[in-house]
Amino acid sequence: MAIQRVILTDSRKEDVFYEEAIKTLRTNMQFSGVETKSIVLTSCYPNEGKSDVAFQLAVEIGKMGKRVLIIDADIRKSSYIKRYQIKQKTNGLSQYLSGQVALEEIIYSTNYRNLEIIFSGPYAPNPSELLEQGRFGRLIEETRKVYDYILIDTPPIISMSDAAIAAKQCDGAILVIESEAVSRRDAMKAKEQLTKSGCKILGAVLNKVDMKKEKYYSKYNSYYYGKSKQE
Repeated sequence: MAIQRVILTDSRKEDVFYEEAIKTLRTNMQFSGVETKSIVLTSCYPNEGKSDVAFQLAVEIGKMGKRVLIIDADIRKSSYIKRYQIKQKTNGLSQYLSGQVALEEIIYSTNYRNLEIIFSGPYAPNPSELLEQGRFGRLIEETRKVYDYILIDTPPIISMSDAAIAAKQCDGAILVIESEAVSRRDAMKAKEQLTKSGCKILGAVLNKVDMKKEKYYSKYNSYYYGKSKQE
């Protein structure tokens, strides 16, 4: 389906522990079942590492020989173009949802094995309304026929409704929580909002963990999968 190509430059420093944690997350996600294809990744607040987890998870899925698509659904404040140093002009999700371009015009192949991407597109003043329209549901339906996994990177769920709206159209959700930055109360609030959307919660990722502070793990128990040094 992808007819255009972009080169993604990942400047993240190599972190063996982080990479192993992402592989563990990938393995655990596989046990969700073959019908769990479209997965929302969200967080409580900005800068918890959600986008980096989504991208690295997609890379690891691609290495298994599975075809994976990342959809950057953060139409309000996307970081993909800047983070991965995309120089060329690209079409994106906001343009597709508003009827300006066709689906095949927003899917890009990448220099990573089996990984393709849809960028967010230009800022739109009404992202929630765009995501609620039928075109987003049709996008998920059509891409499910082509890809083994579709990872939808959404804005933080506590401050905006976009993640919950997108989750209604998807098979599962993963909540990314920054260690020592999010209270249990806020984490539970985010979980409740995902539950209300009707989307199955696959689990949570405790991110940016300081490995020297093991006592903090008790707050989240099994939520820990790894740490990230990126946003």
